[in-house]
Amino acid sequence: MASNEGFLTDEQREMLKIASQNADVLSSSPKLSTSPKLSSSPNLSTSPKLSSSPKSPRSLLSEHPLKVPVAGKATNAGIAVRHVRRSHSGKFIRVKKDGAGGKGTWGKLLDTDGESHIDRNDPNYDSGEEPYQLVGSTISDPLDDYKKVIISIVEEYFSTGDVDVAISDLRELGSSEYHPYFIKRLVSMAMDHHDKEKEMASVLLSSLYTDVISPHHIRDGFVLLLESADDFCVDIPDAVDILALFLARAVVDEILPPAFLTRAKRTLPESTKGYHVIQTAEKTYLSAPHHAELLERRWGGSTHTTVEEVKKKIDGLLDEYIENGEAFEACRCIRELGVAFYHHEVVKRALVHAMQTKAAEASIMKLLKEAAEEGLISSSQMVKGFLRFAESLDDLALDVPSAKKLFDSLVPKAISEGWLDASYVKNSGIDGNAQNEDEKLRRYKEEVVTIIHEYFHSDDIPELIRSLEDLATPEYNPVFLKKLITLAMDRKNREKEMASILLSALHIEIFSTEDIVKGFVMLLETAEDTALDILDASNELALFLARAVIDDVLAPLNLEEIGSNLPPNCSGSETIRMARSLVAARHAGERILRCWGGGTGWAVEDAKDKIQKLLEEYESSGVVTEACQCIRDLGMPFFNHEVVKKALVMAMEKKNDRMLDLLQECSSEGLITVYQMTKGFSRIRDGLDDLALDIPNANEKFRVYVDHALKKGWLLPSFDLSAVQAPK
Repeated sequence: MASNEGFLTDEQREMLKIASQNADVLSSSPKLSTSPKLSSSPNLSTSPKLSSSPKSPRSLLSEHPLKVPVAGKATNAGIAVRHVRRSHSGKFIRVKKDGAGGKGTWGKLLDTDGESHIDRNDPNYDSGEEPYQLVGSTISDPLDDYKKVIISIVEEYFSTGDVDVAISDLRELGSSEYHPYFIKRLVSMAMDHHDKEKEMASVLLSSLYTDVISPHHIRDGFVLLLESADDFCVDIPDAVDILALFLARAVVDEILPPAFLTRAKRTLPESTKGYHVIQTAEKTYLSAPHHAELLERRWGGSTHTTVEEVKKKIDGLLDEYIENGEAFEACRCIRELGVAFYHHEVVKRALVHAMQTKAAEASIMKLLKEAAEEGLISSSQMVKGFLRFAESLDDLALDVPSAKKLFDSLVPKAISEGWLDASYVKNSGIDGNAQNEDEKLRRYKEEVVTIIHEYFHSDDIPELIRSLEDLATPEYNPVFLKKLITLAMDRKNREKEMASILLSALHIEIFSTEDIVKGFVMLLETAEDTALDILDASNELALFLARAVIDDVLAPLNLEEIGSNLPPNCSGSETIRMARSLVAARHAGERILRCWGGGTGWAVEDAKDKIQKLLEEYESSGVVTEACQCIRDLGMPFFNHEVVKKALVMAMEKKNDRMLDLLQECSSEGLITVYQMTKGFSRIRDGLDDLALDIPNANEKFRVYVDHALKKGWLLPSFDLSAVQAPK
């Protein structure tokens, strides 16, 4: 092979000359002999690179070829080769054989695979020449990879709205153990978008349920969301409300069981946002009447289908099924409706078709049986459909006289075949051994409804009491109370006020406290069903309870008794807590009395005038019994604290301690309770500064009255006098 030396340019020859000189310097330099790196250790003394014999320029060129641009121009002309052989840190390093540089240099032009140029068997191998890699850079977390992929799946779904593609992508992705994180990511991304994406997220969750994502993964995903609620609130101000909507929608769509809310609430601290999410879902959304339909349309609905349109579609598919008898096709149509929460309407309308068309009865029963066995119509929806049909049976019997007989024969058959749950019998009140009793109760309910409606029209309490006495069924008094309040809740505030007034009158005349307690227990036990038809039923029931306490129909301890008779964790228990809060609030008496607007035309100023006049009359006459009777005639025990307040003020102004005798008599008779007495003294204590402007010795007098009241037992022992200035 021809020598390469003839092809070198003048500049390259000059560089070879410099390299030769440097080689001599390297071999004889005293600095190298004292360098720690180049000590006279046995290994270094035998190194071929550090041989003591000088090498020729051609030898140096063959071992360390220079990188020369194609154009023949040396870019490092005039720079000593020893500078090229140093790293950027200034340390001396060996250059790779292929000219790619060593540790700390830029590397070879177009070098794409550094490892292929390193031979670990080479005697000159240096581990420092290995490419630098971050620790763990080659180790990837499968969960992190999964999260990155699902973000693209969700974004594409929000862009296209194609449920089938999203389902296919998620199924192909596999990693089913990470599905709870998909739930969390889908909902969290939807929360930061518009209502359209929120609705799309709920639709996709329903579509994925059981087919792709298992029920327990759905639950785990929502647990992750609840645990992260505090973080969501940092970026999304209304995160609690949005998450509550997603949670309520999942319950309505039957991808989460209602019991999930109770179990999740037990695991979350009350101070967390996740706990508030569950409370909002329960109180605001799931307790509202017709909540299923409202939640389905809350974000505009992905199909924009109204309830009436769904009913028409149900009738259409049932008519088509009766005509062709293809149960499989009918089930497919029911499934495509996409309203699992509304399947009870399918059951109800199917039963109506069966009653109206005798020939269709057998095929309708076959369809309902197959839908139940496939799990298309859940057990709860089936029972609810039968219950709704039973409620409308009286109206249907007007057109189909045999409807009741047919329905009574159908129910046992459906239960025996296993597609109607036996709980229907309990929920509907059917009991073969007590049919006569049920018939008596049914007639009683019909009669008291008429009596209550007449009372709402005439406002005649004595007439209503006479009508109840004529019925002679005191064992049904709790039923009357339940019916009275239920009917009032579905009417205006005037009727609600009239119901509260009537309750007070009945308690005095013919109802015992036990009747009142049982009636409220019955009301609260069915509060969830009542909420389906009456907006804000829970709050209104709490107001009725609080009003009963204020009117002395119930004692505060009776609220505890009512609560102890309710199932644990039911909505009625929350109503009891609300009622206790209302009663304990400041100025609860005045506010609760006016909660329905006041049906008697009573005004606070009128009451104050009457109290002032009766106290002035007592001050002049001194007849205690007459004054007590006037207080009793006021009929406002919740406002007796005003009597106490005005009596104390009058005693201070006129220096007439006779007022204390009146208060003593009222306390002894139980006319003014210790709570009202304490409240009256508290109002004086809070206004002493203003009172002292007109009565200089008000502080001193008030302390004397308090000491006297405490000795006589009028006041609660906890009454605080620390805010009252001691006499000098």
